Amino acid sequence: MKTILILGVGGLGCPAALALKEAGVPLRLVLVDPDRVERSNLARQILFSEADVGQPKAEVAARKLGAEARVLRFEPSTAADLLRGCDVLLDGTDDFATRFLANDEAVRRRIPLVHGAALGWTGQLLTVLPGRSACLRCFFEGPPAPGALPTCAEAGVLAPLCGAVGAAMAEAALAVLSGKAKAGVLRRWDARRGAERPLALRRDPLCAVCAGVAS
Repeated sequence: MKTILILGVGGLGCPAALALKEAGVPLRLVLVDPDRVERSNLARQILFSEADVGQPKAEVAARKLGAEARVLRFEPSTAADLLRGCDVLLDGTDDFATRFLANDEAVRRRIPLVHGAALGWTGQLLTVLPGRSACLRCFFEGPPAPGALPTCAEAGVLAPLCGAVGAAMAEAALAVLSGKAKAGVLRRWDARRGAERPLALRRDPLCAVCAGVAS
């Protein structure tokens, strides 16, 4: 049975986990999140209700989906343990440092990564196949300077957009497992205009992370 690790059981992780559970494919889902459910989460984090407020997100979601919960933060000291046996990593976290750490650890360990993000009216998704396609650092190089961009809490996020990106992340993960992944293409959604734009990315031969990873 294949293992999919989902980082962040929030606006993206909730619909992604639910879609994977309902896909009809035998999977081991591992949900990783250090946070607890807050009332402000309920509008877009579809696995939670008022009765779940104050409880660990990972445990609540795992209980509802028959998944495994890991109530801890993804960081250098926990990455090796969390990624052991992982076949696909889904990153739905909402801070840049964790996103780039997830990218770096996945590439170095040759674990396919599905990155998703949503902020305001915009969303994005990128599938990374280590050694074969561009990674996050090939395009973005690194996290922006602190304060350069608003956080999700500051800018807000359109709830239906979270659902769309989360579902697309699940679809991308299943495509990886079936050998039909569309890697190296940054999918971008503009919910205000109702538009989706793909951007083909090339591997950077000088990328600090994936340049030395062979196919």
